[in-house]
Amino acid sequence: MAAGVTALALNAGAFLSEIFRAGVESVNRGQGDATRVLGYSGVQSMVHVILPQALRRVLPPTTNIFIALIKESSLVSVIAVGELTYQMQSEVASTFRPLELYTALAVCYVILTLPLSIASSRLERRFRVS
Repeated sequence: MAAGVTALALNAGAFLSEIFRAGVESVNRGQGDATRVLGYSGVQSMVHVILPQALRRVLPPTTNIFIALIKESSLVSVIAVGELTYQMQSEVASTFRPLELYTALAVCYVILTLPLSIASSRLERRFRVS
């Protein structure tokens, strides 16, 4: 189980670090220059000007990574961890009722990912740039 969690964490971490790097770099360089002219330190510039703008840009792909991480946790079943998809495959093998069981599995994944999608949509509307 530790190997599966570590693999998923490293994979998601790599994607998230690239998303945040790109988000910070996407902010116009003039914004940082303007804060230095106003006397902000590097940290103040990052916290008060650059990161708020970058947050608006990284929110959608970050949410996508978290939703994908929920769905990709089924990959951990390959190493025999008692995970939702793995348990469902075992149940299908014993009952021979794939339609009902896989439909229930799909509903479970919707229940897991829908709140995150709704929260992301609300945050995107709140931070929308006019």
